[in-house]
Amino acid sequence: MYIAMNRFRIAAGFEDGFAEVWRTRESRLDSVPGFQTFQLLRGPELDGGGTLFISHSTWDSREAFLAWTESEEFRAAHGKSRAPEGTYLGHPDFEGYEVVVA
Repeated sequence: MYIAMNRFRIAAGFEDGFAEVWRTRESRLDSVPGFQTFQLLRGPELDGGGTLFISHSTWDSREAFLAWTESEEFRAAHGKSRAPEGTYLGHPDFEGYEVVVA
């Protein structure tokens, strides 16, 4: 199993709008081979303002995740969803993990 996460630093006051973009977007993940689950996690407030969010998805394998990132479904899902300007406090940080013990 493989876990893929992106950490998003979201500006204060933009948290609800950011979550709504994720809630209403057409992800297309359910039709992707190897996809298992997705969650959007809201974390703590950040020093200096804003809030940490993490997108968390589980996959059968790293290869299945990489195939998704190179697919037409990925481009379609990410091409339409846009948060308002000022939402992000920098670029997201990606982390990927192979599950060792489950």
